[in-house]
Amino acid sequence: MPRLRSSEWLLLVYFTYVALISVFFISPWRPWIVAIAVAALVIRLARSESWFRDLAPLLLMLIAFREMDWFTPAIRDHRLEQSWIVWDRILLDQHGLRAMIESAGLMLPLFFELCYLLVYTVGFVAVWALLAHGRRSRLNTFWLIYLAGTLGAYALFPYFPSEPPRIVFAGADLPGIITDLRRFNLWILGNLSIHSSVFPSAHVSSALSAAWGLFVTLPERPWIGWAMALYGVCVAIATVYGRYHYAVDVAAGAALSLTGPIVFAYLKSRGA
Repeated sequence: MPRLRSSEWLLLVYFTYVALISVFFISPWRPWIVAIAVAALVIRLARSESWFRDLAPLLLMLIAFREMDWFTPAIRDHRLEQSWIVWDRILLDQHGLRAMIESAGLMLPLFFELCYLLVYTVGFVAVWALLAHGRRSRLNTFWLIYLAGTLGAYALFPYFPSEPPRIVFAGADLPGIITDLRRFNLWILGNLSIHSSVFPSAHVSSALSAAWGLFVTLPERPWIGWAMALYGVCVAIATVYGRYHYAVDVAAGAALSLTGPIVFAYLKSRGA
């Protein structure tokens, strides 16, 4: 068997995990087919040092995301959402987050919707930053940190079936300013996204995981990591303001993003 990178082992573990737990939620045959296909692809790519191998995690992460839609429950009781909304209303109303964002008119609502939209490009942007600075050799480390936080969020979706506040509490707590970017974001979520869970926020975990990965792999350019971290904070605000996520989703996503640095530090201490 060819030597696998640590990020590739992480991918194999994740897809195997999904296949194993699927028996408790859904018919397991599709997740097992995916797991076997991913394993075959990863092992095949490990026989070379091709560019496709370096970039394959982008494709496999998309597959991992789409696979979670199979875990969408047929019946929901919204018990979790009823408890989560309390904290949102404290943040949005009592602490004035919504009024603060809308106090400048169209500018900040438009900015936060753009931040939410651009989260789909985070992986591409981080990889481009590494390649642009001649750090292709550090891609595996970045992928390990980035995937640990992002896949860690996906891994919890089946246990917290939930819908976003804009759906469960339709017409309530919504932004007072509606932009074309918001309409576009809603179209993407309605037509291209999954509907199994919103907890934890993979938007937040992926953006912050990318920041931690860039801090580790581009220490000579710390401003890039700080820029991504600041962007991650903006994404967190955007998800709550836009009613895409609950505040607890954001907190959990931020906490999960720390999984990557912890895993990296552990493997480094073991000389892996």
